[in-house]
Amino acid sequence: MSAVWELSGLFVSAFTSATLLPGSSEAVLAGIIAFGSASTTSAVIIATLGNTLGSVVNWGMGLFAARFRGHRRFPLTPEQYERYSAAYAKWGVWSLLLSWTPVIGDPLTVVAGVMRTPLWIFLPLVTIAKGARYLVVAGVVALF
Repeated sequence: MSAVWELSGLFVSAFTSATLLPGSSEAVLAGIIAFGSASTTSAVIIATLGNTLGSVVNWGMGLFAARFRGHRRFPLTPEQYERYSAAYAKWGVWSLLLSWTPVIGDPLTVVAGVMRTPLWIFLPLVTIAKGARYLVVAGVVALF
């Protein structure tokens, strides 16, 4: 039963880590693997699922916020919006493979929503990126 609670906590941590809320899902994942209370495979899958769903929330927020880009309280100036749009257009959806990175990864998923990236394209790319990060964390923990 302990593993269920730990994996649930991992899911919440991974989910919040993908949103604009703070989180430390890598540390939680490492702890669960190090203590061996749940299988590494289960932990990596749960972390990937939680983090990917958090990114879907970001994408949805971007999709919703795009309607208000002409409003004076929209967080980007028209110039900033055009610059980010041009950069995303240049690098395209493949830039979502960087969604695992700290600092730029979460905003990138919001930009994907603003740019109306279809969910069927967004989801596999982000899942691959997030899953790869957690596999690396699990691999590093397994070395020790």
